Amino acid sequence: MASEERSYSLGSQVTHSAYGRGVIVDVSPAYAKVYFHDLDKSKQIPRDGDELDLLEAGEGGPSLSLEEIEDVIWRVLTKHGGVQEVVHLGDRWLGGTLVLQPSDKGLQAKEMPLDAFFHKIVMLRDRLRVLEQQINIHPKLNDEDRVHLQQYITRIYGSLTSFNVLFKLKQDHFKGAGGKED
Repeated sequence: MASEERSYSLGSQVTHSAYGRGVIVDVSPAYAKVYFHDLDKSKQIPRDGDELDLLEAGEGGPSLSLEEIEDVIWRVLTKHGGVQEVVHLGDRWLGGTLVLQPSDKGLQAKEMPLDAFFHKIVMLRDRLRVLEQQINIHPKLNDEDRVHLQQYITRIYGSLTSFNVLFKLKQDHFKGAGGKED
């Protein structure tokens, strides 16, 4: 395709001889910034070269950088609870069992794999974070209501610090008021 025929726009599907298939995420007069999925990165490709072949023209629209697109996607997923970060159980607990032994010897103990119990703790934390976000963006709550509800969530986090012993990384720990572990 001759360079004068090239009309690269945002969202255009292209192919590159060395990098494979990609999507144009930014356009300047001299370059097209193309995100290549197989590389998981963007490359600046000269628009006047023969390196790109247009597969499907994009709609154009406002110019957003790949970082801005990632930020928007992250915010939407986080807002709607679609993101769960990977949190690891501490090495010493891997393969362990949680045993709840009743004081009445006539009753049977309850056992549960520790990784299943840990998963429930992490899900609880993730749902608390979503609740926290929903409180912060709720249109009918004023700042005073938000602070009041936020204090309850902080206290819940503080109550959950007993489970910090299960986490592999300290950065994943529950923190109570003031960011301190209780």
